Amino acid sequence: MNGSTLPPEALANLKALERQVLWHACWMIHNANHLREKGEVKVGGHQASSASLTSIMTALYFHVLRPEDRVAVKPHASPVFHGIQYLMGNQTREKLENFRGFGGAQSYPSRTKDIDDVDFSTGSVGLGVAITAFASIVQDYIAAKSWSKERPQGRMIALVGDAELDEGNIYECLQEGWKHDLRNTWWVIDYNRQSLDGVVREGLWQRIEGIFTAFGWDVKVLKYGALQEAAFQEPGGEALRGWIDRCPNQLYSALTFQGGAAWRKRLADEIGTEPGVAHLLAARSDDALSDLMNNLGGHCLETLIRTFESIDHDRPTVFLAYTIKGWGTPLAGHKDNHAGLMTKAQMELFQGRIGVSAGEEWEKFGAIPSPGPVRAFLKKVPFFAEGPRRFASPALPASGPVFLDDRELSTQAGFGKILDALAKRDDALSARIVTTAPDVTVSTNLGPWVNRRGLFARERLADTFRDERVPSAQKWEFGPSGQHIELGIAEMNLFLLLGAAGLSHSLFGERLLPIGTVYDPFVARGLDALNYACYQDARFMIVGTPSGVTLAPEGGAHQSIGSQLIGMSQDGLASFEPAYLDELSVIMDWSFDYMQRDGESAHDRRTWLRDGTGGSVYLRLTTRPLEQIALRREDPAFRQGVIDGAYWLRAPSARTRIVLAYQGCVAPEVLMAAGRLTERHGDIAVLAVTSADRLNAGWTAAQRARRHGDASARSHAETLLGAVSRTASLITVTDGHPATLGWLGSVQGHRTVSLGVEHFGQTGTIADLYAHFGIDTQAIIEAADSITQADAMPTRASVG
Repeated sequence: MNGSTLPPEALANLKALERQVLWHACWMIHNANHLREKGEVKVGGHQASSASLTSIMTALYFHVLRPEDRVAVKPHASPVFHGIQYLMGNQTREKLENFRGFGGAQSYPSRTKDIDDVDFSTGSVGLGVAITAFASIVQDYIAAKSWSKERPQGRMIALVGDAELDEGNIYECLQEGWKHDLRNTWWVIDYNRQSLDGVVREGLWQRIEGIFTAFGWDVKVLKYGALQEAAFQEPGGEALRGWIDRCPNQLYSALTFQGGAAWRKRLADEIGTEPGVAHLLAARSDDALSDLMNNLGGHCLETLIRTFESIDHDRPTVFLAYTIKGWGTPLAGHKDNHAGLMTKAQMELFQGRIGVSAGEEWEKFGAIPSPGPVRAFLKKVPFFAEGPRRFASPALPASGPVFLDDRELSTQAGFGKILDALAKRDDALSARIVTTAPDVTVSTNLGPWVNRRGLFARERLADTFRDERVPSAQKWEFGPSGQHIELGIAEMNLFLLLGAAGLSHSLFGERLLPIGTVYDPFVARGLDALNYACYQDARFMIVGTPSGVTLAPEGGAHQSIGSQLIGMSQDGLASFEPAYLDELSVIMDWSFDYMQRDGESAHDRRTWLRDGTGGSVYLRLTTRPLEQIALRREDPAFRQGVIDGAYWLRAPSARTRIVLAYQGCVAPEVLMAAGRLTERHGDIAVLAVTSADRLNAGWTAAQRARRHGDASARSHAETLLGAVSRTASLITVTDGHPATLGWLGSVQGHRTVSLGVEHFGQTGTIADLYAHFGIDTQAIIEAADSITQADAMPTRASVG
């Protein structure tokens, strides 16, 4: 089994491409640092990290992959990826020359920032690995639906660093994959046994093998290359194999860096007396011996291709590919090579060895003396044969807002009732909704939706309680038609699934409208994956509920404080916190459209928001029932204000001296305070804020526009507060951090008192906690009185 299924011509072309890709990757990094030397700024090495994956990526992209396959490239291998795309005409020389510069090829592959064919963005290690498993689940979900077009099933592939396996989200993902009968997923581990700070522990491969086997993965270990396998058949070969298996990682790395002479001495000293070893060593020059010892499975195209092609099933498979960090470069094996860079002298030596002439560093085929056969070979590479691999899916028609008739209800319960109403509909939009939750389906009010639409599984699973006639409110059946994906209690998995499902229109050509629910304080537990999903421009709705100290009896561990600020600061995420049901109805209807938009990035001059681009949505909801102001406010201005971020619940007049601005379920306290304050302070205006995020984003954008010369730019917040006298004062109130609304005073220069929650909560009643944190009616009144008392005090200039 030492040979390859490849014809000799194809293997020769692949080896030539392997050499060319290695050169492009190393030259890109060298050039990037050379351009920045004057500023004495080193942008990081990664030449060694790129080199260790060159062979694997050459085998995959130029032979193994098919257009339907999707790949998450190890972050530090982005130069290899860009080099491959450059050879195929999907990347420009200009962007390669400006690698890591402004507007150049990105340090790590990015769906949104790079022009080449990136399937999954990577960067935060581990996330690019895990999302491939959830993408495979999404692929199965789509394939099971009657509305989906028939397409080939692709493999979701991650190129993984061995040190990346320290990330906990990978193991959370493994368990979820096992529960969902994961398939069509390949993880290729670059087992170079070196991390940022050192060399990995001995025997790690055994732990990797054991863990993946336990979760039902097929494990393929690629330890030896074809040269080594051939040498093992020679006299003395078994002794050599035994020595390689016993050699500690650090010693193997050190000898690799030292080269053929060091290998010869060490092997002669330790196994030279074994039968046949002396002849085996004598038959090879120092360079040939070095090539032999460096010929691990992850650097042998024959071994890689033979192993990849041997997979004849759709079970998840992990390939443990032994590699050498810095393979093929003067940095190979050195423990400092992670962020190391070749010196100019080393680079010249490497360039000569690769065969690139001076002045031809950026030539596509500069390392290939006669590129004709290679050019012809590339025209037939299957992965690139169909051109761009991103799909588009038409937007689903809106169904219109679902208004509720409840006189008193919480927004969390309202969310559940709206989804239940959508579940009763037989339309395209409701068919494309897919819900998920990390073990909080019932407690976040998704239960009615699931009762009507079912849980997804590739094979039908009966509801045993129902079959046994045990009464239960949950009539949950698993099957291919189900529209809820059940997850265990791991928020990282929630956001990775939402990210994968939110890219379905691009990855698989079918539009999904993913909705995830989570306890609001635990948004922070999945924040890295949430940021990752938004960075890829995935489209989804996340519902954080219940929220704030309003969840009083649950105590501080379940009471969120800073989640409003997360919603405001997270790019790609429009954050809302409605108080009333009709607000929620309008927001959800708008959100389903917003999640599907992919238009121009021009600002809307009415709000200075860029709604045409679309994005994801975050709803912060509550379990506190509120008496509704109205069942259905039909005024277009009201609906527009809800979406824009705020509207006047009580408009200001010329006599207004106090404005109460609130967001969320503290509305009753604010309205009660407004009524009582009117008796002694005259007209009290009330500003209902539904999205501090959108108000702030528009205000910031309008300020930027004015700085750039557009004097007429005016945001929604400026329009609203422009109607208030400059001598009036603002009191802002929210069940969350006071900074959420505290910035409103800066919009038009109003004096502002911000009430909110800054510290961990505790158990108690809502009344207890609102009073404790100063967001109850009495606290609002006291804040207003303190302002008016300060205004009434004589100034120093007026005394005497």
